[in-house]
Amino acid sequence: MSLSFPPFTPAVKQLLIANGVIFLLFALFGALGSTALLSSLLYNHLGLEGWAVVHGEIWQLVTYSFLHYGLFHILFNMLALWMFGAQLEMDWGYSLFMQFYFFCVIGAALVTVAVSFTGILGVSPHTLTVGASGGIYGILIAFGILHGESEIMLFPIPFMIKAKYFVIGLICLAIYGALSSAHSMGQSTAYMAHLGGGLFGYLFLKFVPRRGFGFLSSEKFFGLRNSYYRWKRRRAARKFEVYMRKHDRGDYRHEDYFDEEGRMRDPEVRDRKKKNGDARPPWVN
Repeated sequence: MSLSFPPFTPAVKQLLIANGVIFLLFALFGALGSTALLSSLLYNHLGLEGWAVVHGEIWQLVTYSFLHYGLFHILFNMLALWMFGAQLEMDWGYSLFMQFYFFCVIGAALVTVAVSFTGILGVSPHTLTVGASGGIYGILIAFGILHGESEIMLFPIPFMIKAKYFVIGLICLAIYGALSSAHSMGQSTAYMAHLGGGLFGYLFLKFVPRRGFGFLSSEKFFGLRNSYYRWKRRRAARKFEVYMRKHDRGDYRHEDYFDEEGRMRDPEVRDRKKKNGDARPPWVN
């Protein structure tokens, strides 16, 4: 399969529009002298800064991905989102793709914040990071794993390469960029975001169930609900046992009336079993 022009799938289209509109709004604010200060203030509080995040501005873990430094920055990110993300959305569907994308975005932000406090490669917790590259690198990793044998063209160079080798090359470039820009704090932090997004993309594919986080939450909810119902049945069974003993039912045996889950056994089967040894399985409610 060659990667040409994929369709504009719903999630990809929404992300493209959101990034484009926000980029144009900030460009407009910057062009108007009266709103330039507001633009700078918003940019600083919506971009990702490690110091601000640990002091309560946790919305930056998501909002930074909708800001971009310049025209080429947003163009390359949105092109990659469209070319590779659309295929993943067609594979997974809208909901799972959105979960994956923002999982990578937030994961890249967490890695960036954590690294910014270590001082590695000269990074600082006051460095501002913006761009959707964390989510994009997660998408690239997923595409390279799931469609590794697909051939893509390195536009505008008419050269075909398998997706897995293309992704490996991008990861190597990101590692080299992080190491070579050790004295440029902004660039080092940006490369850390790239690698963090790729790491969380891999973790999502490796450990998150195929149905995504909604499946995990529903399973947990139903597990808690079932545990609550079992507790209520056992509690009712204990009350019934106390009632029977208070009324001098010497022949009462708890296991004749309730199973180990506290569910009442079928009284007809119980009575027949007492009379003629009927061993049919118990009825439960």
